[in-house]
Amino acid sequence: MRWKIAATIAAAAALWLNSLVNAPYTSAAAAAGDTRWGADFFPNVTLTTHQGKTVRFYDDLVKGKIVAIDLIYTTCKYACPLETARLAQVQRLLGDRMGRDVFFYSITIDPDHDTPAVLAEYAEKYHAGPGWLFLTGAKGDIELIGRKLGLYTGPDPRNPDGHVPYLLVGNQATGQWMRNSAVDNPKFIARTIGQWMNSWQTPPGDALKSYAEAPARTFDTGQYTFVYHCSACHAIGSGQARIGPDLAGVTSRRDRDWLRRFIAAPDKMNADGDPIAVALRAEYREARMPNLKLNDDDVSAVIDYLSRAGQEASPQPRAATTASSKTAADPTAIVEAYLRIQQALHADATERIHDDARAIATEAGHLGSAGEPIRMSAGALVRATDLPAARAAFGTLSDAIIDYVKTSGSSYGDGVTIAFCPMAQKYWLQRGDTVQNPFYGKAMPDCGRIVR
Repeated sequence: MRWKIAATIAAAAALWLNSLVNAPYTSAAAAAGDTRWGADFFPNVTLTTHQGKTVRFYDDLVKGKIVAIDLIYTTCKYACPLETARLAQVQRLLGDRMGRDVFFYSITIDPDHDTPAVLAEYAEKYHAGPGWLFLTGAKGDIELIGRKLGLYTGPDPRNPDGHVPYLLVGNQATGQWMRNSAVDNPKFIARTIGQWMNSWQTPPGDALKSYAEAPARTFDTGQYTFVYHCSACHAIGSGQARIGPDLAGVTSRRDRDWLRRFIAAPDKMNADGDPIAVALRAEYREARMPNLKLNDDDVSAVIDYLSRAGQEASPQPRAATTASSKTAADPTAIVEAYLRIQQALHADATERIHDDARAIATEAGHLGSAGEPIRMSAGALVRATDLPAARAAFGTLSDAIIDYVKTSGSSYGDGVTIAFCPMAQKYWLQRGDTVQNPFYGKAMPDCGRIVR
């Protein structure tokens, strides 16, 4: 967090200080006709969009446009997920101006990994709409763009992120440019792009009011922490689509100690194979929750805020919840739907497995927090579009169901056995003692053994 305040203060203190050249900024009218801000200044290298289209950086992306440009990479565990989520918020605030007169460009600094296909999946994960392109290209060309635009940061062994989350916003036609923090307040970024990048020609809004009319405020550390760090990806009971789960009622679904550990170090929880953390990543298309380096007090404050806000967003009578948990503790209905999926995959078929996966997700929702890994694993299976993806999701679902039954002391039902495939290193449930391998299907239908 050390850069967030510094970048914001620097941007406000030197609002129109040009970060691209050392010469002083003259005026928008003069800059508009200055060739420094045209083809003679911007690299016109070739890039490839996440849609597979070849473009020229200056001719196709920058010339005559209002733009916001940042550098990211899809495997980043630190600032990139947050800065991309921030831009998703700004995108919503700008509305139909996106793709019409405002354009976002997120350029990868890891082109060896971030192919157009990888970037397309990343763009979909963050709900990128018209006017927002994710771009890759030759490593040297991308470094040239970064250096020329003041976005490049050299390797720093003390910074595991590998780069600083800068955002360059500007209008090539008027010559106005400003470098800011990419994780700043989304309303500030939206106003910077939408109202200041047109030679200050935006009509004035409502008359400013006196500070004396402002209502008295009390500072809520938890609310501030949530709004600044979490709201880009999460809502609390609003029903609006986000990159991560809605957090209404999360403090009743999750153990507080688990929440504390996950908020403080989600990367470590994933690396250690925590089943809920792994299932969350699977359900939300491998979107990574970044390690925000929050201290213990900030973590406690945000959990307290989630508890208060969650109760207001989705109040649930305690008696009704308890009764539901009692009647839903039996996983038999989940196992029956699971076995139909197991039989389908054993036959190399995917027909109807999505319906059964949805049924499992619904039933698992009645199991409370203990059933959450099952629900999320089933959700990943619902989204599987081919046989390999279905089998991968089925493996996670199998582990979740087996863990639930083992932990809760419940039963799989009559005639259900556990089998193991040494080749796939996977367990699954089936009926009977004849091995029916769902991971290899017809290729090796009897590969495996029954676990007694």
